[in-house]
Amino acid sequence: MLSFSDIQATAELHKGGAKHIATMLPSVASNEQLLANSDAYYLSMMSRRVFRAGLKHELVDNKWPAFEKAFHGFDPYDVLMMSDEDLEAQMQNREIIRHFGKIRSIRSNAQMLREISQEFGSFGRFLADWPADNICELWFMLKKKGAQLGGLSAPRFLRMVGKDTFILTDDVVASLVSQQIVDKKPTSQRDIRLAQSAFNKWHEESGLAMSHISRIVSFTANVDQAYS
Repeated sequence: MLSFSDIQATAELHKGGAKHIATMLPSVASNEQLLANSDAYYLSMMSRRVFRAGLKHELVDNKWPAFEKAFHGFDPYDVLMMSDEDLEAQMQNREIIRHFGKIRSIRSNAQMLREISQEFGSFGRFLADWPADNICELWFMLKKKGAQLGGLSAPRFLRMVGKDTFILTDDVVASLVSQQIVDKKPTSQRDIRLAQSAFNKWHEESGLAMSHISRIVSFTANVDQAYS
């Protein structure tokens, strides 16, 4: 396993230096920023991530105002009040993307958010309190309790709202495999935890956010893939 200083040096060589890399790092929200967002915001962003999966982001984003209107501004309580018939009626709404499995996931995830919010005070507080050095366990929980949040959807949702997380995209995985941290794309909880352990060590060495470490690691691989 390489030291993070060696990883950073390779990334700087690939991307034209530290200053250029600094302009390419993702934003990380403070705990105060996470707390300031409403549960409706988080349900909207979670749902947007679900609909983005497998589609061009621009297509989904352009239709999102119509989704906000159709789903009551994504207020979890109001979404939970939508009946099966209400959800089925949205399949006739030409202003949104009519994928019934994903439409149904909005109500399922509203239930999850509401339960978490009732337990912790708000979904934002729940996210703010979750430690980055155990972030993969949050992925597992969102996949288990939510809907359509498997694969990279949970970490990508977290990245969208600014919660610090690494993402196991192809370029990051290529680097992990080359360092013999894992031997293939991590899919089991065991292998994902091995990746978490590596990121924790790099965080201890560098003091950087997991999101920034993830992006820098991605720059060391010769894989044509979206940023991590």
